[in-house]
Amino acid sequence: MAYELFYWDGLQGRGEFVRLALEDAGAEYIDVAREPKKSGYGMDAMMKVLNSKTEAHIPFAPPFLKDGELIVPHVANILLYLGPKLKLAPKDEGLRYVAHGLQLTIADFVTEVHDTHHPLATDLYFEDQKDAAKIRAKSFIEQRVPKFFGYFERVLKQNPHGDKQMVGDAVTYVDLSMFQLVEGLHYAFPRAMKTLSKHYPRVAALHDAVLARPNIAAYVDSERRIPFNESGIFRHYPELDQNAK
Repeated sequence: MAYELFYWDGLQGRGEFVRLALEDAGAEYIDVAREPKKSGYGMDAMMKVLNSKTEAHIPFAPPFLKDGELIVPHVANILLYLGPKLKLAPKDEGLRYVAHGLQLTIADFVTEVHDTHHPLATDLYFEDQKDAAKIRAKSFIEQRVPKFFGYFERVLKQNPHGDKQMVGDAVTYVDLSMFQLVEGLHYAFPRAMKTLSKHYPRVAALHDAVLARPNIAAYVDSERRIPFNESGIFRHYPELDQNAK
């Protein structure tokens, strides 16, 4: 039975972190909101779950994954569930929680990325909070990216199994998520990232290694991969892309 992934149509967003794991593993899945309504899927099917008055365990928001009757919400939680099934998690149980912690740290970083263009309120347009966004983006580029990337660089350097993966001795979903994080930042802040990337060679190498994985390379070049756009988490507004030190 195919997994059912529920996320908004037309943007990568947080759903992309789950898609990458499914694509890398060659898993059968249905991207529910992107399917035609006549198929029984589509946006209406997702909203039906979100607005259910009878479902025992309703999710707060997408993304969420449905595996049979089980509904699993939140990116890190979904990947904790899928990782062993897709052979994208450490075999050691303890290291699985290390991987989960890293994924939660990535989630924290993603929230900060979002807040660069919506620092005041999510229901305001970017144009309504542009001045605040410039201040937030400057701090993000100068302080937060080095803070997070410096940490990820140390994680790779200090992995007892080598610096080619974030945890353990094989590629996990955390490595795939790191790829998406770096890719998204290059889209959103190309000028800043041109400088910043030089300071974190292991992180940059991990991104390139994931992109070279056959299933990921095929996915990135396919129509299944929604292009980055200004409706997602990673948005390119030139006025926010400031020079990095």
